[in-house]
Amino acid sequence: MQLDLLAIGVHPDDIELCATGTLLKHIDLGYTCGILDLTQGELGTRGSAELRLQEARASADIQGIAVRENVGMADGFFQHSKENVLKIATVLRRYRPKIVLCNAVRDRHPDHGRAAKLTADACFYSGLRKVTTNDEAGKAQEAWRPKAVYHYIQDYNLTPDFAVDITDYMERKLDAVMAFKSQFYDPDSTEPATPISGLDFKEFLRAKARTYGRPIGADYAEGFTVARTIGVSDLFDLT
Repeated sequence: MQLDLLAIGVHPDDIELCATGTLLKHIDLGYTCGILDLTQGELGTRGSAELRLQEARASADIQGIAVRENVGMADGFFQHSKENVLKIATVLRRYRPKIVLCNAVRDRHPDHGRAAKLTADACFYSGLRKVTTNDEAGKAQEAWRPKAVYHYIQDYNLTPDFAVDITDYMERKLDAVMAFKSQFYDPDSTEPATPISGLDFKEFLRAKARTYGRPIGADYAEGFTVARTIGVSDLFDLT
């Protein structure tokens, strides 16, 4: 299977919080989309690694994602290493995505910025034919480099380089987010409170999406930053 778009997040739920509206929209446009989680989020204050994996599968079903994988890096302590670059490169070469979405370049959680660098570098090295990886059958994979890497915006309110109108997908996005029941508001939970577990967090997500939507004339949007200049063939592709 070749994916048009692969969204990569260091923690299960990173994608849902920041880029699922974009995925939902592109799935409806006929594109094939997948998700790669780098860790199981095992250091999270609430829930467990096993529960997060179950929630990730439930969220993927809500979104209609074609494939969701987890490469099992160490939450909080993963390194920018050859081993981890090759883990990501192996998935990139398996699914050959044209576009990759990945973590914010700078954020409150230190894992996010480190994962952004690791993923962007893996996208580059995946395109070098002398970097060797093997598929599940042990066969050497062909080199593959995505055409574009875009970084979604997370907790810090970074200035986006572009925004995607997700007005028609905001409610489904929130459904996908709330599939991670262990992490978000649950009046029956006895686990410790976190910055994202309050009743008001859902409204924060709406407000943030409104902030990114306003400059482009949309009710709701998701913002992205880029490291490389975006090229367009038609000025009317820009709104």
